[in-house]
Amino acid sequence: TDTVWSVAISPDGETLASASGDRKINLWNVQTGELLRTLSGHTDTVWSVAISPDGETLASASGDRKINLWNVQTGELLRTLSGHTDTVWSVAISPDGETLASASGDRKINLWNVQTGELLRTLSGHKAGVRTLAIAADGHTLVSGSEDQTLKVWDLPSGKLQQRLSGHTGRVLSIAISPDGQILASGSEDETLKIWNLKSGDLQRTLVGQSDWVNAVAISSDGQTLVAGWGKLIKTWNLCTGEPQRQLTEPRQDITSIAIAPNSQLLLSGNQDQTIKIWSGVPNIQPSKRHLAGRVHCDL
Repeated sequence: TDTVWSVAISPDGETLASASGDRKINLWNVQTGELLRTLSGHTDTVWSVAISPDGETLASASGDRKINLWNVQTGELLRTLSGHTDTVWSVAISPDGETLASASGDRKINLWNVQTGELLRTLSGHKAGVRTLAIAADGHTLVSGSEDQTLKVWDLPSGKLQQRLSGHTGRVLSIAISPDGQILASGSEDETLKIWNLKSGDLQRTLVGQSDWVNAVAISSDGQTLVAGWGKLIKTWNLCTGEPQRQLTEPRQDITSIAIAPNSQLLLSGNQDQTIKIWSGVPNIQPSKRHLAGRVHCDL
């Protein structure tokens, strides 16, 4: 076991995927805490996981410079995508399940055909490694966050750059897009969380107050709640007004990743203490005894 760097939840809310520094991906039953299977194949830290909209395919990104595609039900390795020349930090799958986007330390974003593994296009423009990706629900907009402190907004079908968003003074570590595609949230090493109008590119507000990196951000399925893993804290805000709602402390180590269940009834957080915490209720998040660690079943 090692730091859990990424968590993703299936569209039906039943399966959780976690990526770790131990080079493995674990698949869990969210309701029971049972470890369903472990996927092995990467030769370096797994930094990111994403599950396809139909829940059948999982993509994993690794420090071994490769992306693996897996069958969620069987655990079978379907194919390995090679093309990046540095760590692959992040992966995202389009809403139609046809396109995979991968972000790398080689400063590039690759677009792949999920079914064939064909490299469709390479997007270049960032001046440093690309750390994080998100695809809007309409399937047309791709946003990338980089170590060059900027965000870029791309047209996914054509690969054309649409906007460059500047304002952060540290590496951009995490991004999330609202379900209606109107709002973009970005977290950074500069210890701020910024809210942007994705259509105009205007910065709407900057949230501050915690002296730590914003490693993870997510937006609830109803578009009302913004959640961030801010150092050892989980914080929530009303997305429209920016008003703070809840703050919970994870006392051990930093929160590295978060995912919200489709019905917003559960929030899951990956942590540097090698565990996955399951929190109840968004936006009124409550501490939970439920946690997943190695092969130990959680206390339900």
